[in-house]
Amino acid sequence: MEAKGQQEIEFNRFGYIAAIILLIGCLGGIAVGVGAIQNTFSLILVVIPTMITLSLLLAVYPMKYIMKASLVCITIDVLMIAYYTIF
Repeated sequence: MEAKGQQEIEFNRFGYIAAIILLIGCLGGIAVGVGAIQNTFSLILVVIPTMITLSLLLAVYPMKYIMKASLVCITIDVLMIAYYTIF
């Protein structure tokens, strides 16, 4: 079952890449905008996973690695947005 899902993601690679770039770029910008720019550590925490994910996309890595990096990046961005929105 997982192999079929992985093949589907690889087949639709360019559609997923467009969605990932849009989602990660917007979430990273929002995270920095709501307050991550105030602290160097939080800025690094947002920028490093974003750049790693975008580098994987540029290097045409297998989609399983890109999806894992995207999930980590999106999770960090959402947590930072929630933290700086509440506090």
